[in-house]
Amino acid sequence: MIFNINAALLDALVLAIVKKEDTYGYEITRVLKNELDVSESTLYPVLRRLQKDDCLEIYDKEYSGRNRRYYKITDRGRKQLDMYRDEWQKYKATITNIFEGVIDDE
Repeated sequence: MIFNINAALLDALVLAIVKKEDTYGYEITRVLKNELDVSESTLYPVLRRLQKDDCLEIYDKEYSGRNRRYYKITDRGRKQLDMYRDEWQKYKATITNIFEGVIDDE
């Protein structure tokens, strides 16, 4: 992809994935890598930041004889995701208007 993904957009994408269902870091990376150029080394700091900001909770669950760390969205994370979605709609509309030549000169 030619366009860079900033931190806020990456936060929003991670929250959207985790909102769908509790999941683990590798799975989040796999979902994002299918669509975007995102590495695990980029993702784990995002997960830590979202946890620190009380947008995600973590818990461990046994899988194939070992623990796997799962991420769960919090109420604060849902509110943050709603805000990101609202802002994205405004941003997308603005960019589309500029591309289509519908700009306000005032």
